[in-house]
Formats: sequence, structure tokens, C-alpha cells
Amino acid sequence: MPLFTPILHETFVEQVHILAAELEKDDWTPSFIIGIGRGGLAPAVYLSHATGLPMLSVDHSSKVEDFSDAPLIRLAERTRKGERLLFVDDINDSGATIGKLRAALATAGAARDHVRFATLLDNRRSAEQVEYRAEVIDRNDRKDWFVFPWEAVAPQSSLDADAAEVPNRIA
Repeated sequence: MPLFTPILHETFVEQVHILAAELEKDDWTPSFIIGIGRGGLAPAVYLSHATGLPMLSVDHSSKVEDFSDAPLIRLAERTRKGERLLFVDDINDSGATIGKLRAALATAGAARDHVRFATLLDNRRSAEQVEYRAEVIDRNDRKDWFVFPWEAVAPQSSLDADAAEVPNRIA
């Protein structure tokens, strides 16, 4: 049975402020914040408001090509024209999502130095690294299944099913 750890709304807002501060002190400013659906959409909206930067989205979790893969081709083209894209997700756990997005963007010819990633939680043992993070975790020490505010409305059976899909993260 996984340990479900709620992320309180106040904690989530603090994490967004940390990301905004990280962006503020960097000399790299994105043209757009890109929310990665589903878990990165709420953080991207909040970060967009905190920074005043416009937001777009890619619905990666839908696995519907028109909303997941096709936008990446258009976004890659924008990077070749000089636009900078900051992709935002809730957690960099295994690195699978970020790895898939980076690979798809590279295949589409994205300018590599015009793409960066930010997450609220960043697993130091992830296969992928992010440029911005609000909090670092270590999956060797923390096996919790984090429940973000937007997931808190889901039935427990849905949370159980999500956690069961990746048992190695919480075992």
C-alpha cells in the first residue's frame, strides 16, 4: 500500500513562487511557458500568472496525436525562429515524460538551447535533469505517492490505480 502524501495548496503556491524566483534570477527568459498535460497544466497556469509570461499547453498524457505529438512539431519550429520554451510539469520522477518530450522535440529539429524544463518536485535519481525545480527529492528515501491539489478531488480508487501503474517508484 503506497503512502499518499498530499501537497497542500499553500505548499504548491510556495513552489510556484520558488520557480518564478529561479526564472527571475536567470538570464534565460522563456517566450512561452508550456504546461505538460495533465500534471503540469495547473503549475504552468500559476507560473504564467506569477511571471506574466504567456502559456501554451501540450496534452502529453492524452496520447491523442493532435494534442500531444503534433504541437511539439509546431513548437520545435518556433524554437528555430528564436523563441524559448519552458516546459512545466508537476514532478520529474523517472524522467520518462521529459525524456519523451526532449526526444520528440529533437526529432522535430528544435533548437536545443531554446528548450528548458521546470518541475515542482525533482527526483535527484531521475534519468532526466531539469533546469528549474522547487524541491528536490530522492526516491531512495521518499517512496511517497504525492497528491497535488488538482488530484485531491480524484476518488481514492483513481489514485490507487495511478500509483499501481508504477510500483517501482513507491516500493
